[in-house]
Amino acid sequence: MTELPKQGLPWSEIEPRLIEAGLKDVKWREGRSPAFVHYAGDDVLEVAKKAYLMYFSENGLGLRAFGSLAKFEAEVVAMGLALLHGGEGSRGAMTTGGTESIFLAVKAARDAAASRGIPAGGRPQIVLAYSAHPAFDKAAHFLGLETVRTPLRADYTADPRAFEAAISPRTVMVVGSAPAYPHGVVDPIPELAALARSRGIWMHVDACVGAYFAPFARMLGVQMPAFDLAVPGVVSISADLHKYGYAAKGASTLFFADDASFGWMQYRFDNWPRGAYATNTLVGTRAGGAIASAWAVMNYLGVDGYLRVTDRVLATRRALEDGVRRLGLQVLGRPELSILAYGSPDHDVAAIGQGLLQRGWLTGYVTNPAGIHQMLNLTHEPVVERYLADLAASIDEAGASRGGAAIRAVY
Repeated sequence: MTELPKQGLPWSEIEPRLIEAGLKDVKWREGRSPAFVHYAGDDVLEVAKKAYLMYFSENGLGLRAFGSLAKFEAEVVAMGLALLHGGEGSRGAMTTGGTESIFLAVKAARDAAASRGIPAGGRPQIVLAYSAHPAFDKAAHFLGLETVRTPLRADYTADPRAFEAAISPRTVMVVGSAPAYPHGVVDPIPELAALARSRGIWMHVDACVGAYFAPFARMLGVQMPAFDLAVPGVVSISADLHKYGYAAKGASTLFFADDASFGWMQYRFDNWPRGAYATNTLVGTRAGGAIASAWAVMNYLGVDGYLRVTDRVLATRRALEDGVRRLGLQVLGRPELSILAYGSPDHDVAAIGQGLLQRGWLTGYVTNPAGIHQMLNLTHEPVVERYLADLAASIDEAGASRGGAAIRAVY
């Protein structure tokens, strides 16, 4: 059993142990990880690191003490709102990640509905597609709601007709994804928002993956549905900075169409000896470094920098997309951004994945239909041909066998 050492160790002993512990980690710098890391170049990484370390000890809970962090957060939120077409009165705040952003959006929708009255006879409901992120179910679990998941259309996007059938008097939130994580496709946000608006229901867009990627993809000519605060009926949108914003981890944003909706995000309490306690976030202490890192990276890259990186990631996805098709596999849906999922009913996808794993590629999966999942960044750009060669070898080894082993995808 590991115990706290009786005497502290010198850094000269600690550093090599840290290095040794990571030797068997996935080689993400070599493009071997299908997710988890978002890389835009060593220069961007260095900016993120330096900014983080400059505000390593500062605490985002104490914005009265750290006016620097208040400035950074306000400017990050303003830049994000401008990017996502927030109108006059739109508001937002930084959070520690997509799950927290989603949790707070669910809390805000629940509380807003409760202020108007929710019919008795059951828990408040969230209506969302089968492909929506599990963070909504996690939030529902803790906040006393229930989720109603609806079937997908043939192209793996959310089906507005299924949503309409699922909505009940207890529905307090409708969710669309831009994109949905499993297949990388964008839900029909305008249709879902129009439906929610007609019923007086809170519409949330989960753009944790796409919010800091899709706007630049659209500038580059990618055709995709409108998805942000410009869409009438969209009340809130979650947007991760530590994904395609390329900030240090622990940074997301949650935006609201208006001040009244934003007000439901806050938690307040004063029945204790210390006086008023209020936060716009679930957590109290927030890493000042993450806030500073997001501000620094956004200013370092600017629109031109994000466009350059986005263009390269899109080219990487297209190259992989073409490659897997040449190998006789099917791309699942119509990927528009940075996620690619592919498979085949005529191949043993689990066996192909094992072949890739044996060749050093950590493999992500989707389970319905069975497929292999890639969430791309610049680490994948130089290894496309090597990946496709190893994929071809894995297909040959697996052979053509309908069905095969069941896939149990682990996030």
